[in-house]
Amino acid sequence: MSRRRIGFWYRLAAVIAKPPLIVLLKRDWQGAEHIPADGGFITAVNHNSHIDPFAYAHFQYNTGRVPRFLAKNGLFTSGFIGAVMRGTGQIPVYRESTNALSAYRAAIDAVERGECVAFYPEGTLTRDPAQWPMTAKTGVARVALQTRCPVIPVAQWGANLLLPPYATRPHLLPRKTHRVLVGPPVDISRYYDEEITPELLREVTEVIMAAITELLSELRGEPAPAVPYDHREARAEQRRKAAEEGSK
Repeated sequence: MSRRRIGFWYRLAAVIAKPPLIVLLKRDWQGAEHIPADGGFITAVNHNSHIDPFAYAHFQYNTGRVPRFLAKNGLFTSGFIGAVMRGTGQIPVYRESTNALSAYRAAIDAVERGECVAFYPEGTLTRDPAQWPMTAKTGVARVALQTRCPVIPVAQWGANLLLPPYATRPHLLPRKTHRVLVGPPVDISRYYDEEITPELLREVTEVIMAAITELLSELRGEPAPAVPYDHREARAEQRRKAAEEGSK
C-alpha cells in the first residue's frame, strides 16, 4: 500500500497520535530501507509496552507502508476507537471462539492484496523479567508459509521505558527514546515445500523470533538469553513449588 493509498482513517489516526508521540518520545529509527517499497509482506515485532503499537505504527507510517495489526476484537466495538480500528483496516482476533481462525485468513488476504500485516508473534506483552522476547505463537509462521511473502524482523526498545509492561503510570522524565532496528527479510524459503505441521510451524516461528531477538540484542548492546523465556513453563513451575510448599 503506497502513501497515496493510506486513506482518511489512517491519516486521521496519525493527526491524533503523532503530536503526543513526538512530545513524549525521541526517535532513533534504523533499517527503514528493509521495508519493501511495494508488494505484500509481514513485519514481526517484539512487544514490551502497551504504547509500543502506537510508537511502532508511527515509525512505519513514516515509511509510507502502513501496517495492519492483529488486535483483540473488543477494540473494534467501542465507539470512536472501534471506528478507527475498522476504518484503518486492522484485523480483529476472536480468541477461543469459532471465529479464531478468521484473523489468519484476513491476514493472508491482506498480504495477497499487497498490504503489510504487522505481527506481535508473542501474542501479548512479554513476561520475560528482563523484557526479552519470549516464546511465541505460530500464527506468523502459518501466514508466512502460506503466502511466501517477505518476513521483516523488527526490534524496538524505549516505549517500555516510558510505560513498562503492565505498569499503569508512565515515567515521563527524562524523555525516553524509541529505538527501532529493522533487519533484512528472514530466509525461510527452505521450508516452503515441506508439509505444514505443528512441528514445522514451531521451527519457523523460532527462526523468526531468533532474528528479532538478535536485532534487540544489538539495540540493547547486551547478549540475549540463550533460551527464550516460556511463561507457561514458568507458571507451571510456580504451581509446582506452591504445591510442594503446601504439602509441607
